[in-house]
Amino acid sequence: MRRRLLFSTLAVAVIAVVLFGVPLTFVLRQLQVTTAQDQVQRDATTVARILQNRVRSGVNAGLLDAEDAARSLPDRYVNITQNGIQIYQTGVLPARGSAISGRAVTSNFRVTVEASTSVEDADGKLALVAGLAGLAVAVAVALAVVQARRLTRPLQELAGAADRLGSGDASPLGHTYGIPELDRVAEGLDGSARRISELLAAERQFAADASHQLRTPLTALSMRLEEMLAAADEPEVVREEGAAALLQTERLTDVVSQLLGRTHRSAAGRPAEVSVDDVVAQQVVEWDPAFRRKNRKLEVAGEKNLIAHVTHGTLSQLIATLLDNALVHGAGTVGIRTSLTAKSVVIEVRDSGRGVPPHLVPRIFERNVSSRPGGTGLGLALARSIAGAEGGQVVLVRPRPAVFAIFLPRALPVTGDDAPVVSGPA
Repeated sequence: MRRRLLFSTLAVAVIAVVLFGVPLTFVLRQLQVTTAQDQVQRDATTVARILQNRVRSGVNAGLLDAEDAARSLPDRYVNITQNGIQIYQTGVLPARGSAISGRAVTSNFRVTVEASTSVEDADGKLALVAGLAGLAVAVAVALAVVQARRLTRPLQELAGAADRLGSGDASPLGHTYGIPELDRVAEGLDGSARRISELLAAERQFAADASHQLRTPLTALSMRLEEMLAAADEPEVVREEGAAALLQTERLTDVVSQLLGRTHRSAAGRPAEVSVDDVVAQQVVEWDPAFRRKNRKLEVAGEKNLIAHVTHGTLSQLIATLLDNALVHGAGTVGIRTSLTAKSVVIEVRDSGRGVPPHLVPRIFERNVSSRPGGTGLGLALARSIAGAEGGQVVLVRPRPAVFAIFLPRALPVTGDDAPVVSGPA
């Protein structure tokens, strides 16, 4: 591209010099011819007037007077006649076709002055024109080099940034060039890089969220299958555990639907009136085997018959996340307590462990923050995000021993035929 810019600028400069220089040369040539012609004519007129004035003053002008009058024209051919008789001639008569002449006639004299075209002295001016033309071309080339560098370097950087963007490197270019058109291109590339970075971050976050969200129901499902294997000789127990495993499979399907709904911006379900007692009982059934294997137990207390305005899957996932957190990080008996405030249904999950370390209390709901080495640090962050999406909130009520609470919107009181159907366990 740089070569094309140089060639195009040089071509424009040469064309401009030619279009300007050729007419200028012609005009200068004509001007020199006219000036020389006027000068020769003035010389002839001057000599004729001098001689005629001497005659008028009573002096008989002769050869000596003619010589004196023509002495000021050493490089001219001068021919003087008086009353039709040639009285003086000097200089070399120029060749025909290469001479300019001037004639002056008075009452008694006729003066002819001729000179060679060399008196025009056009060569010097033509050389000046040629020099200026060459200088103009040289300046144009220098400016073309500077401009080519100024344009090609940003274009090369923009092309490199576009290549990096296409290969997956979404780092922005981060600077401008002082050329509005190129600056707009750079800003467009930077904007695309930022959007791609956001999309990639969202995809990575979705993958991490999905893996964490799926882990809890898969753990519960594996526990049910283990119970089925352990109770293989008891058909009734096998049937109960099989039903529970089927319930976990349906819950796993619901979790997948929620995750895909977050990706496609469509909810897996609309908030409805959900029985808190039913969801809590379901979660106790699912998690009790895991706690019993660690010689721990679950206890449920608090107000009964509470109704929350939330999707069933969301409430199940929130309670499951807090129970999983208590199982991994807590100790002793885990209590689930339900209560009611003026605006919210509250579900507290508490244990008897060491609680949240003081340095983690302000950051416990941040992503990738975990008190256990190797932990993902996603569970509580996801729980708060999921609750917030449906108007709820997950908070740390007390760090030691740890008490986490889920605040959910209360169901609006309705009466008569408009009363909605309360959803039960899914």
